[in-house]
Amino acid sequence: MNGTPEPVFDEPWHAQLFALTVHLNESGRFDWPGWAARFSKTLAAHGLNRDLDGGDDYFLAWLETLETLLAEDGTADPQDVAGTRDAWERAYLKTPHGAPVCLDG
Repeated sequence: MNGTPEPVFDEPWHAQLFALTVHLNESGRFDWPGWAARFSKTLAAHGLNRDLDGGDDYFLAWLETLETLLAEDGTADPQDVAGTRDAWERAYLKTPHGAPVCLDG
């Protein structure tokens, strides 16, 4: 061991999604027990009842739960979310490796 701590999250977007969810909880948008119950249902719906390692399958289910919650309370229109997701996909697919990804204005 070289003294460098291992990253807590596998991918930067995992950490960002987690931080956003914690922020929304701390801002009073939802309570954590309610969030955990919803997230558990999403995991079960995906058949993810095995021990998860915090990889993409876990955080894609986390994202789905958050998007559903925000759609239900009127914060994030599902069509707007889908449009933004598509725009990000187009942007990263045309961005050279190592360059920052930017959405077109």
